[in-house]
Amino acid sequence: MRVVSLVPSLTEAVAMTLPQVLVGATDWCSHPVGLDVARVGGSKYPDLDRVRALRPDLVLLNVEENRRADADALRAAGVPVRVTYPRTVPGALTELGELLAELGASAEPDWLRAARLAWAEPPRLTPPRRAVVPVWRRPWVVLGGDTFAGDVLRRLGVVNAYDEDSDRYPRPSIAELREREPELVVLPDEPYKFTADDGPEAFPGVPCALLSGRHLTWYGPSLAEAPAVLADQLSRPVLVS
Repeated sequence: MRVVSLVPSLTEAVAMTLPQVLVGATDWCSHPVGLDVARVGGSKYPDLDRVRALRPDLVLLNVEENRRADADALRAAGVPVRVTYPRTVPGALTELGELLAELGASAEPDWLRAARLAWAEPPRLTPPRRAVVPVWRRPWVVLGGDTFAGDVLRRLGVVNAYDEDSDRYPRPSIAELREREPELVVLPDEPYKFTADDGPEAFPGVPCALLSGRHLTWYGPSLAEAPAVLADQLSRPVLVS
C-alpha cells in the first residue's frame, strides 16, 4: 500500500500508525515532527504530477481542505482517492478507525483508543459560554453550524452564537459580530494566526480565548490531548479594555 495524504491531520494519523505506507504529504503536513516523505505542494494547490509520480494506491483528501477539481483530476487519471468529511467528534473517531483498518492496521492504535476515552467525558465550561468563533479576519469569517470544530467546542461547553446560521462559514462585519453580544470570543491560531496582539483588540471588554488551531480542527492523534489542552486555554481568556 502506498498512500499520499493531502490532509495534515490524516498525514499525522497514518504516519503514527502505519508509517511504512505513507509516501507523500503536503508542505503543510507538520506532524509528526521530522516527517521524512516526499512533499507535493500545498493542500489547496498540490502538484498533481508529483502526486501521480509517487504511484499511490490511495490519495487522502478532505472536503474543506482540498479542492474538488483535484479529486476529480486524480480520479480521471485512475488514481483512487478517499475524501473525508467529519463534522462531529464521534464521526471523526469512527472515520479514522475505518480508514486505518482499510490501510492495514491490525488493531486500533493507542492514540485512537486514548482519544475515545478523552472525549467520552471531556471537561466543560461551567456555566456554558455563548461565543463567536472567528477563523479569519480581513474579512472576518466565523464558524457557523455543522462543522467539526463547532462540535469540538460544543462538547467543551461553548455555545456558538452562529450555530443556527445557514452558512457554515458566515462572513459578518465586526459590527455584526459585536451585536451578537458574545460572552466569549474564541480565537484559534489557524487557519488565521490570531495572537494576543492580533484579534482581542477588536473585541474590547469581551474575554478572548486563544486556542490551538491544531487541537481544535485536526482529527488525528491530537484528538487524544485536545480536550485537556482546549479546556485549559478556554479557562484562561485575555481581556482588552
